[in-house]
Amino acid sequence: MKVLHITYDMRIGGTEMVIKNLIESNTDDSIDMSIFCIESPLGPWGEELKKAGISISVKARQPGFDLLLIKAIRKHIKDNHIDIVHCHQYTPWVYGAIATAFTSTKVVFTEHGRFYPDSSSWKRKFVNPILCKLTSVITAISKATKDALVTYEYIPFDSVDVVYNGIEPLRPNQEELPQLKTQLELPQDALVFGTVARLDPIKNQKMLITAFAEVSAILPNAYLLIVGDGELMGELNSLVAQLGIAEKVLFAGYKLDPSNYLAIMDVFLLPSLSEGTSITLLEAMSIGKPCIVTNAGGNPEIVAHLETGLVVTNDNEQELKDAMISISQSNDLYVKLSNNAKPRFDEHFHATKMFDSYSKIYLRTLES
Repeated sequence: MKVLHITYDMRIGGTEMVIKNLIESNTDDSIDMSIFCIESPLGPWGEELKKAGISISVKARQPGFDLLLIKAIRKHIKDNHIDIVHCHQYTPWVYGAIATAFTSTKVVFTEHGRFYPDSSSWKRKFVNPILCKLTSVITAISKATKDALVTYEYIPFDSVDVVYNGIEPLRPNQEELPQLKTQLELPQDALVFGTVARLDPIKNQKMLITAFAEVSAILPNAYLLIVGDGELMGELNSLVAQLGIAEKVLFAGYKLDPSNYLAIMDVFLLPSLSEGTSITLLEAMSIGKPCIVTNAGGNPEIVAHLETGLVVTNDNEQELKDAMISISQSNDLYVKLSNNAKPRFDEHFHATKMFDSYSKIYLRTLES
């Protein structure tokens, strides 16, 4: 069975990690996976997979509706005898599905996330039913994402399967953690709240910092570690200075491998306004970190409230502050959430679980 993943590119991101994990988790010799990117440059994960022997093609789409791209995908499908194209995100779905028209190649489409605030258009109301007819299976990475497909993309509820993202568990280097704390000028006994995300309005770090300012007044040993880079870096630094907590908030910048940074966090925070299935949330759970998340998107499907973490109302600073304080002041609660986080990850969000789900979908698709 030959499966071609069609995606934008293989730079570093959530969708790209899902594709990478699917390929690296593939232990089935009967399934051959390759990638077709519709944008360039390819990106570091793409280069890494190419070095590992994975076939990757790139044909950068041109502005407007690129008919030549459809022709290129169609030729690639025929020349390489592709059985299934697995399209990741909407635009790759459009091009991939049309390219397979009047061929025996099957189409699987996965929606990885939504814009915030969500919206629709009359064009999609017309186009999407046609795309659905060309598609064998549609999947979403959370129930919330499935609901968005139904509401905004006019896709029938029963036509969408939910397959949660899966990753390999992180393996931080425990011997390096004390040195990392020293490097960051964190006391070894500091209470470290942390988050890993691009610095973007949708990730809502402003609200997080404001809530932490109140927390730090109550918990003098509390620190906030923010890993990531983005357009809000200057603005967030100014906010920290304005609130008088510059010595308590650490901006670590972007890290290709955040494993050790997540490992020195006592509590992982995800205050996003919108999420599908957050990869960094799964990474934190994979090493047993209690998590505090907003009830945005798929977050409450991943974190079991009062079992593996705490779920607070979206964009509610008071609830976030209260959750940070309660998890810090109750050792029993902290230990319970920490002990339960990794087992939940292993059961539902491991990369092998995701691969098993998609391999069954591929087989079902070919048999239909």
